[in-house]
Amino acid sequence: MTSDKKTLSKADFQRLSHFRHQLRVFLRHSEDICQKYGVTALQYQLLLHLRGFDGREWATVGELSERLQAKHHGTVMLIDRCVQAELIERRASVRDRRRMEVHLLQKGAELSEVIAREHQPELSHLQEEFTFPGWPDR
Repeated sequence: MTSDKKTLSKADFQRLSHFRHQLRVFLRHSEDICQKYGVTALQYQLLLHLRGFDGREWATVGELSERLQAKHHGTVMLIDRCVQAELIERRASVRDRRRMEVHLLQKGAELSEVIAREHQPELSHLQEEFTFPGWPDR
């Protein structure tokens, strides 16, 4: 295999390996926390994205699909499961009745708070391991 690109060094592979390992440790830990509270990691991510959406307290299916990096139909199925669990609800937009907004319910907001709080130690560990633009110094 030939390429005009610079050959990656051993250190490049070590950095990437370390990053992927730390990311996987965080995700596994997150899965364990979510399971403890009876939700999947994807359900928690949906709640998290609704809670952390910039500038408003709701999101559209398309916006959630983008945040989750999921296909539209998969996001709809995830939303359906969260609606059944009474974590979120769909509402027709006041401005455009054709548009559906996804909103957190009280149970979803409380659950996202508890789970996010349990993620803080592991998030702090990641912050110590890596420098990310925009993260406040602790």
